[in-house]
Amino acid sequence: MPAYAIAHLRQPGIVHPEVYDYLELIQATLDPFGGRFLVHGGQTRVLEGTWPGATVVIEFPDFAAAEAWYDSAEYRKILHLRTDHLVGDVILAEGCGPDHDSAALGARLRAAG
Repeated sequence: MPAYAIAHLRQPGIVHPEVYDYLELIQATLDPFGGRFLVHGGQTRVLEGTWPGATVVIEFPDFAAAEAWYDSAEYRKILHLRTDHLVGDVILAEGCGPDHDSAALGARLRAAG
């Protein structure tokens, strides 16, 4: 199943030049792990709650690849370029397969609970 690195980045008023360096370097760290951007900033419409800032979603072939990318020496070398200048939250999340059925999941959870 695919996995996703999801970031909610709350942009400061002025973007530090090192963030541009990070943007120029990150793709090379993703390529060996099959990572690709699905969402990278872009328009956002908040439907519930608050969501200041930008959203980033990177897809990986599986959870192990996502973890290996984040823990890789190549990514660790550039990570500070983002974390020193942007405030945000980053998670890794396993996706669900194409045959995922939320109704069946709800029924199983109800039966188990």
